[in-house]
Amino acid sequence: MRVLLTGAAGFIGGHVLVALKERGHEVIAIDAFLPSAHGTSAEISLDINRLDVRNAPAVEQALQGIDVVCHQAAVVGAGVDADDAPAFASHNDFGTAVLLAAMHRTGCQRLVLASSMVVYGDGHYRCERHGLVVPPLRREADLRRGMFDCRCPHADEPVTWELVRENASLRPRSLYAASKLAQENFALAWSLATDGSVTALRYHNVYGDHMPRATPYSGVAAMFRSSLEAGDPPLVYEDGGQTRDFVHVRDVADANVRSVEQELVGFNPLNVCSGHPVTIGHVASQLSRERGGKPPSITGRFRPGDVRHIVADPSRARELLGFTASVPPAKGLAEFAWAPLRDIASGGPLRV
Repeated sequence: MRVLLTGAAGFIGGHVLVALKERGHEVIAIDAFLPSAHGTSAEISLDINRLDVRNAPAVEQALQGIDVVCHQAAVVGAGVDADDAPAFASHNDFGTAVLLAAMHRTGCQRLVLASSMVVYGDGHYRCERHGLVVPPLRREADLRRGMFDCRCPHADEPVTWELVRENASLRPRSLYAASKLAQENFALAWSLATDGSVTALRYHNVYGDHMPRATPYSGVAAMFRSSLEAGDPPLVYEDGGQTRDFVHVRDVADANVRSVEQELVGFNPLNVCSGHPVTIGHVASQLSRERGGKPPSITGRFRPGDVRHIVADPSRARELLGFTASVPPAKGLAEFAWAPLRDIASGGPLRV
């Protein structure tokens, strides 16, 4: 199959590129090589063409003869502040819109989209008395007092988290999350207008080899690793009890290959996760043990808008793609403790 892979030089895109080639697919690999993601002196691979998905004529040319687009290109992470909004909207949303329009003009009908768990916002919660509930945003005054858990909106009682399924309400909490939801909405509207096929892979906390080191746009696992390498303890926010699903990048690449090889009808969002939830504190502690470093520092700090628990139901990806993660967090984190990471020297802020 002939695949156009965007974001092919990125952390996830690089693993997807290798996995697709190992399966015998012909891959046209492109990447914008943004300084914020690759540094200012990034080496450009001969296998990857420098191309920004916002460049409509160039994208249309790259799409000639393509069977399916695997769209990984995006500006990622929680960002620094509201100044990042134009970059998220430009690269993630406008870039996706340009790509979809070019696909329509060239007759390419299949898209595999890298989405994210952040489209959900907070997770699912159940109250013993009131069933499934949507807790209100946690109050800053409570967070300052160390009251981190969500409460029932009806009776101010404790709630427990439940698995989040793909039909959950989508309530993005950050600028990045808003841009990922917009990507999905553009893709959904495109599929309805063109009868195209979209598989939207909602990645959970991805980690693994060649993950970027700590930047404002890195994942928490990379930040913990960077602290340990510097001889410092990993800094854990809140009380470390936040629950997440950490999925290894090799499994994410496998989910992409399966999505490329198996066309689904219409628009299909799918959780890509390990199915083995762990707490943030546990991740920090295991990485510290594996490296023989300082134990985590539970800071009690918090970021307004952060979610408490977000844990996915993996069953739909298993049913539709036959995808089951092969790397459990315990094994993957032990490997990640010493895995090679990517340096981004002088990457600088996001740019539109």
